[in-house]
Amino acid sequence: MAANITLLQELNPEITQLKKVFGAQKLAFKRHSNPSAVERIAHLDALKHALIRYQDELAAAISADYGHRSTDEFKFTEILFSLEGLKYCRKHVCDWMKPEHRHVSALNMPAKAKVVYQPLGVVGVIVPWNYPVFLAVGPLMYALAAGNRVMIKMSGVTPRLSNLFQKMIAETFAEDHVAVFTGSGEISAIFPSLSFDQLTFTGSTEVGRIVMAEASKNLTPLLLELGGKSPTIVHKSYSMGDAAERIAFGKCLNAGQSCIAPDHLYLPRGKTKEFVQEFSMRIAKMYPSLLKNPDYSTVINDKQYQRIQSYLDDARAKGAQIIEINPANETFVNTRKMPVTLVTGLKLDMLLMRHEIFGPVLPILEYDDLDELLKLINSRARPLALYYFDNSTTRADYVIENTHSGGVTVNDVVTHVAIDDLPFGGVGSAGMGRYHGHEGFKSMSNTKGVLIKSRLYTLHFILPPFNKAMHALIKKYLLNSST
Repeated sequence: MAANITLLQELNPEITQLKKVFGAQKLAFKRHSNPSAVERIAHLDALKHALIRYQDELAAAISADYGHRSTDEFKFTEILFSLEGLKYCRKHVCDWMKPEHRHVSALNMPAKAKVVYQPLGVVGVIVPWNYPVFLAVGPLMYALAAGNRVMIKMSGVTPRLSNLFQKMIAETFAEDHVAVFTGSGEISAIFPSLSFDQLTFTGSTEVGRIVMAEASKNLTPLLLELGGKSPTIVHKSYSMGDAAERIAFGKCLNAGQSCIAPDHLYLPRGKTKEFVQEFSMRIAKMYPSLLKNPDYSTVINDKQYQRIQSYLDDARAKGAQIIEINPANETFVNTRKMPVTLVTGLKLDMLLMRHEIFGPVLPILEYDDLDELLKLINSRARPLALYYFDNSTTRADYVIENTHSGGVTVNDVVTHVAIDDLPFGGVGSAGMGRYHGHEGFKSMSNTKGVLIKSRLYTLHFILPPFNKAMHALIKKYLLNSST
């Protein structure tokens, strides 16, 4: 059976091409394994110019894949943020490449120590469907800044965008430098099994486990950017109107289909009615209508739409209150556009509270005591992000110090991902490793420790046999150190 599967794979032209390009990139890296800063900056500039040139076509392609994706929102969150990231990398890559000098203890003197950053080799990147350009370009730019070759697997859920991105990259880079693969099925299964020098995956926790299992067969280092149920907390001192506006923006972005979207909300006891009123007003102001509004995106496909609806059906059947915010009283039958939906009267066994929502639905719970709430949050899987609204910086610092999450934004949601100088990533089941910022360059590099000894050899004083005067001094030092 195994032999038959291998034969079928060898007959598949996509798999053949995948393995051919992988081999070509490995050979190309051996020929030129440490590109100069000038070369790396040129690579970043080429990617920047390609994005600028293709931005309108990319916007049209992703909208066609979705049924409708807001063009302005796409250009803001995927093109602009990518261009800003490229600008940041270009500015810093020369400094990042410089060796870092480190301290040498007296025991090893005379000597010098330094850290040298070298490219890893061939880096694999697996891209999700929700922000396919931003989440392809992000790892790609740091991989290029670190001097690597890159193979990218785009999502089969967004075929038009994926094919266009493949065309854009093919026009910009040689195939043995950067290559893009599309499609789903067998090629998606084979891609993480290649012996990459590092593999970056962005997507769900469930698929992340599969990718990790495949990568482990080759001991491939992983950078996993997953998801989770990112909580939002509003303190009673904070304006419900201001909090509602900022949470509404973050929740409606890409119709809630963001790994860092606020997943559920905790309000002070008795504040739900006020928040619902303020939230509804903010939604109506931003989106006076939803059905034909070019600014409001659809749910990506029927599978995701039905999944979200099943969560709502489960909550409704278990006694939750469903509040649809539909400013123009439109009918959404036979469309994948959804009104923004608030849910109250929740129980922890509801599907909405057990699974990441990834849609325009926001469950609301109330709390009495902040410390008890933090204990509850800490008892669950660590989220990718945590959001906290408070006028007190002291309390905000307390929440930051007493919770665990991949990242935190205080008095806003989602915007920490746009700060290029901040590392981005998860913790626990929300992921591992970081990219963005200097940490992104380090994640894509071999951090090599180097010790350079003097010709004057001092260690002969402690060579065996271990009965010299120096050994007696060492034993005395160890004895005194233990007391």
